[in-house]
Amino acid sequence: MLHRSVHYSSTPTDRLEPMSSLEITALADGPYRVEGDVTLVDRDERAIPNPGSPVHLCRCGRSATKPFCDGSHARTGWKEEA
Repeated sequence: MLHRSVHYSSTPTDRLEPMSSLEITALADGPYRVEGDVTLVDRDERAIPNPGSPVHLCRCGRSATKPFCDGSHARTGWKEEA
């Protein structure tokens, strides 16, 4: 499992500013679970409405609701690489 806690962010003036805690967990043979205050943006830097916390992000590439998980990994038998 992957766990990350983000506590600081660099600003254009190179000062470190506190951020809220963020935890990302790679679920076994499933999505990434993202917990905390996070804003997802698309490739055009537009905010993607998210369903709240935790957010489950697709890892298998098969979700019809990308970037969110729709359970396709379980229906298709997707397994993460070792």
